[in-house]
Amino acid sequence: MLPQSQIPQIRRTNTSRVDELDALLVIVPPSAGPGIFSKLPESQRWQELNARTTPIVGTVRSTSLANRRQTLAMLGYMGTEASHFERLALAGRLMKESGARGVENLGLAAFGDASQASLEALLAAALAQAFPLPDFRSGKRDERRMRRISLLDADELDVRYAAAASKGNNLARWLTALPPNILDARGYRRAIAELAREHGVSMRWLDERALKRAGANAFLAVSAGNAQRAAGIAHLSYRPARRKATRRPDVALVGKGILFDTGGINLKPHKSMLDMHTDMGGSAVALATLLALAQLRAPVAADAWLAITANEIGPRAYRPQEVVRASNGVTIQVIHTDAEGRMVLADTLALASRTRPRFMIDFATLTGACVHALTERMSGIFTPHQGLVPKLLEAGRSSGERVWPFPLDADFDSDLESRIADVVQCAVEGKGDHILATRFLSRFVPPDIPWAHMDLSAATRSGGLGHINTDITGFGVRYALDLILKQDILEGLEAGK
Repeated sequence: MLPQSQIPQIRRTNTSRVDELDALLVIVPPSAGPGIFSKLPESQRWQELNARTTPIVGTVRSTSLANRRQTLAMLGYMGTEASHFERLALAGRLMKESGARGVENLGLAAFGDASQASLEALLAAALAQAFPLPDFRSGKRDERRMRRISLLDADELDVRYAAAASKGNNLARWLTALPPNILDARGYRRAIAELAREHGVSMRWLDERALKRAGANAFLAVSAGNAQRAAGIAHLSYRPARRKATRRPDVALVGKGILFDTGGINLKPHKSMLDMHTDMGGSAVALATLLALAQLRAPVAADAWLAITANEIGPRAYRPQEVVRASNGVTIQVIHTDAEGRMVLADTLALASRTRPRFMIDFATLTGACVHALTERMSGIFTPHQGLVPKLLEAGRSSGERVWPFPLDADFDSDLESRIADVVQCAVEGKGDHILATRFLSRFVPPDIPWAHMDLSAATRSGGLGHINTDITGFGVRYALDLILKQDILEGLEAGK
């Protein structure tokens, strides 16, 4: 169920040991001169590689060194003012092109004014490339795996943070890639419990009986169609060593965990259903972020709330025009059973809000409308709190996981008016559904709690994204860690004021 592969050993070293490497990947600015290449072994060969043609930003060149291993030498060009996404994309390309070599011992280096940013991008790409996703093919495959990563001139790089962020991203990708007959509700619950024990994080499981007592009927409407009564909401809590007694979290991370989405009574067509085992990606992001915070011993009290169920068909499945009452008392008129994500998030957000977090963010593969608006290159970010927007955007730029803000004005609510309930679940028309879905979710978060919603349109992308070369990207973990630990999203926030 959980990944067993070990991450490569990461060490800081110097160029004198380069003959131990299978490959050495280097990023330099296009203006790089002899002074930069003199820092590398066989500097003349690097200078000849650089002089082949005029250097162009984003391009890659390769040759072999003359040592006993014939170390693969790859040179990538990146401008000083490039975005971090561009650095990650170049690093991903370097890793992809070197991957056919079966590299076990890899060297990474970067030079120029932004060398540490480029080196971090290379390390992130290497740790992603080294991580195998689930594979159930029979027979043994003798594949060489990356065992060691040597970082040249990396004295300023925060390797511990980079490794934790990569481990979180890899976990999110692994869970999202698991087939739905393996990652079912019972299996996911066991996996979460094992990870919680491993990281010293507390966990409680709200099963359907507990959710019924809590009045979480929006969640239960979706889970009603399941053949097994195994759905529930996982609530995990991490507390720093000096704040073990803290009950109120600084941050609440909420994730949509639809383990398979048939669409329910409004059944999806074949192509739309094919990848619906990835509809739990938001829960994987929330879970992996919390565990990364625990691994880093971050000075932040954090909770994660994971809404875990499938959206199945059957005689008990919920239907259009049903009216259900959520745990905060809001009544919902069901319009379309394939809008199940906002139903389970409604109760999960409402329950998480009871703990009065200083900041709350949810992650969900929620709407196709957001994909149509942005493609899969970035994800949508929404918040009714305009003061949060600068930091939400900067976290995307800083982490390389780009986001784009959408309007959330109150007049959108006119499309969600119901004649028989407080709100309709969604509009009959699909236009602007990513905005309407967020307006719907806002009914379940008190207005005095600073909250943001991420629609994970970049959770999957054919061919990968940035430094990730797999279709499942794990988008969101790097972003969330940057937002919490580097952008200091908590500064000046106080729910209830």
